[in-house]
Amino acid sequence: MKITPELVEHIAHLARLELSGEEKVRMEAQLADILDYIGLLDELDTSDVPPTSHVMDVYNVFREDEVRPSLPVDKGLANAPEKAGTAFRVPRIIEG
Repeated sequence: MKITPELVEHIAHLARLELSGEEKVRMEAQLADILDYIGLLDELDTSDVPPTSHVMDVYNVFREDEVRPSLPVDKGLANAPEKAGTAFRVPRIIEG
């Protein structure tokens, strides 16, 4: 795939970026370099490499589900900008 100035402008638009003319030229060269490098990676023989979703083994760490004391309400609300009794008061975002 060839990186064109139009493609750079399209990608910038999708990313909501405003690029100067100089930045567009630089991005065109950098994106072309990235695609060239990916092309090199495509040449590697990975037939003996099993598909993976993570480089390292992933496992869940479970702990016993036991009742423990939690943070007292006054400490939990200590830095709250606004409180309503024992709860955080937040701006209404849904009109009703």
